[in-house]
Parts: sequence; C-alpha cells; structure tokens
Amino acid sequence: MRKLLNTLFVTSEDSYLTLDGENVVVNREDKKIGRFPLHMLEGIITFSYKGASPALMGACAKRNINFCLMTPRGRFLARICGTGYGNVLLRKEQFRRSDDEERSCLIARNFIVGKVFNSRWSIERTVRDHAMRVDTEKLKKVSGNLKDALTQIRGETDLYTLRGLEGETAKLYFSVLDELILNQKEDFFFTERSRRPPLDRLNALLSFAYTLLANDCAAALESVGLDSYVGFLHRDRPGRKSLALDLMEELRSVMADRFVITLINNRMIKAEHFEVQENGAVLLTENGRRIFLTEYQKKKKEKLTHPYLGEKMVWGLIPYVQSLLLSRYLREDLDEYPVFLWK
Repeated sequence: MRKLLNTLFVTSEDSYLTLDGENVVVNREDKKIGRFPLHMLEGIITFSYKGASPALMGACAKRNINFCLMTPRGRFLARICGTGYGNVLLRKEQFRRSDDEERSCLIARNFIVGKVFNSRWSIERTVRDHAMRVDTEKLKKVSGNLKDALTQIRGETDLYTLRGLEGETAKLYFSVLDELILNQKEDFFFTERSRRPPLDRLNALLSFAYTLLANDCAAALESVGLDSYVGFLHRDRPGRKSLALDLMEELRSVMADRFVITLINNRMIKAEHFEVQENGAVLLTENGRRIFLTEYQKKKKEKLTHPYLGEKMVWGLIPYVQSLLLSRYLREDLDEYPVFLWK
C-alpha cells in the first residue's frame, strides 16, 4: 500500500521556492525561512505570486511530486507533473469508454450513487448525533428522498438523464446544508451555492475545499496512469480535469463538506478569518487559509476502514485507492467500479 507522505503548503504571498540539493527551500524577503527534504513530500501547493524556480519544478516533475500553483486567494492556476505511471493501453481504454456514452454511463452512475449515498449518510449522522438541535423532520424527509433517488439512479442507462438526477439530488442535499451548522449560525449560513466568486463565508470555505480535493484527485489519477482530463460524467472541456471532477463526486460530502462544517461547528474558523472584496467576493485571509490548511492536513491523517477493501488507512489515501480501483476496473480486473460508500 502506498505511504501517505506530507504535502507542503506555502501560504505567504511573497515567498519564493528554490531547490538546494535534495531540499526545497522557502525564501522570503531574502531570508531562508524553511527547508524541507524532497523525499518526505508527495506534493507542494503554493499560494505565492512569486512561484518557484525552474530547477525545483523540474526536480518535482522528475520525482513525481505533485506541484500545484494557486493564486494568493486560492484559485487554481496550474499543476506540474512528471511522466506519469501506467501504460498507454490503460489510457486508450479510458478514451474509448469516454467516447461511448452508454459505457460512460455505467461508470458515471457509480460516481453519482456514491455521491448521493454519502450525502444521505452525512445527513443521517447529523440527525443521530444532534437530534435535539436540528429539524429532524426536515432532514429525515430529504434523506428519504435521496434514498428513493438512489433506486432510480442505479437503474439509469441514459447519461443525459443521469446528469439531471445528479442535479436534482444536489439541490435536495444543499437545501438542508444550513441545518448541519450548529454553531456560529449568525456568521455562517447557507442559502444557495455561489462560485466564481463565492458570495458568503460558507461558500468561500466550500470552494477552497473543493479546489484542494480536485487537486488531490487529479494527482491520484495521474499517479495510477489515468488521464485526469478525460471523464465519464463530466464531458471534455479545454482545461477542465473532468475525471478528477468525476472522482470528486463520491468524496465531496465526506472529505470536503463535513470537514468545512466541522471547522465551523468547532469554532476553528471564525468570521474574522474572511475579507470582502469590492466585487462582493468573500475570501479567506492569509491566517484563515493557514488554519484551514493545517486542519486539512490533520484530517487527511485520520484513519478509517475502507468499506470495500476492509483495510485501515488514512483519509488522505482515499483518492489514490479509488483511482487504483478505477484503473483495475478499466483493465477488466474488476466486474464493476467499487464506489466509496461511507457510513
């Protein structure tokens, strides 16, 4: 089993990363403020506008260390990766299935089953653990509707209809997301999903979490030899990591949404960690991003038992394991893609 190494997050806007031997060095204001061995890293994510030296980026590509460039406000810019793993036969099979809508639907259907199943159990856990603090009748009703939708999704063979069902179930789930917020309700609330830019604090947290999860999924898919830009549910679009977005669907509620809600309910993130731009965009401050990323790394090191493999592992390995299972399905080592179903 692959070992989960560390991801280096560089949050200061004016840092510049360089290579010194086998180490990545963080420079700021002509001073070296950090030094980290490359062999201890599986990824580097920098939010600095200065970026990194070509030598460091080349060293990361050579060692298959995922190097991701973000804007200081958390918007994805680019990802640098090496030659990748796997073989061309796997990718050719991926391309063939992506071009066949009927076969694409068989895979996409499982992604959506995972998304709806995990969204439903996230709601059920809230009812179980906080029945006295939430509207249990409202939550139970939505949970029941999601359960009914699962039956229809499992039997769906048309990709267009499947996308419609995915949209309907997403609306159901988001209609009760505000109920999951137990503390700081005057500062954090959810009315509707807003992106590019996020218009409230909760949407700002969700967008940031989705960006990080998408990067993790893309790196995991590339590491097993799959092309993260060629998907089955999300169709091809220039610059869009369609397969990474596909894989994200089953993981959103358990690896992003619940993490964000926990930050709010445990008062780790507060209203003071946000700033409002002139265009109305609500973004995390540098200190807010630092707290978020620190807790994100802690979350990735928590352990669970994988529902299909029955093995104990850390959350950070879930995108990699699911990518590996997907590649085995495409090679016909498995009869069906075993989606991640969490309880």
